[in-house]
Amino acid sequence: MWVDGPFLADNPHWIGALSMLQLTKRTEYGLIALTHLAAREGRVTSVREIVERYPVPKRLLAEVLKELARSNFVTSHRGAHGGYALSRDAETINVGDVVSALEGHPSLTSCESLGAYAGGRCEVESVCPIRSPIHRLREGIWALFERISLADLAQPHRPHPLTEVADGDSTDVRSTA
Repeated sequence: MWVDGPFLADNPHWIGALSMLQLTKRTEYGLIALTHLAAREGRVTSVREIVERYPVPKRLLAEVLKELARSNFVTSHRGAHGGYALSRDAETINVGDVVSALEGHPSLTSCESLGAYAGGRCEVESVCPIRSPIHRLREGIWALFERISLADLAQPHRPHPLTEVADGDSTDVRSTA
């Protein structure tokens, strides 16, 4: 279910929940660049071309593309006509892989990022009523990320996995983990 329109502006609880699930700028810029490269279908594309098309900081985008090259999502080409190209087919690269490479698996609760607790252990873990349901929610979100490929992002008018979710054909995130 996509939530938009005046409802969000009138409901501060939704705004807070959405910002909690927000990707970092690095990941957003990485996905923008990868989507652009996917649409270019294997042609080498410079950082300059991408920043001329999208209002993203050139230096940060260059850093992100270097990181994506180290993660084998793109290949770097040097020279006067250098730049980047996808290292494999856009169908085989999913959003979850890119998010994981650029920022790891974001957590929804502090108990999923145990560094927030002294000794790496949550004080209420043994009696926590939300740990398991939140874990299943996180796994459901990741399942959606893994169902969406760069090809889906590059061709917004083609049918994609989220259509199935809206129609009720998604994996049931209520199952036990």
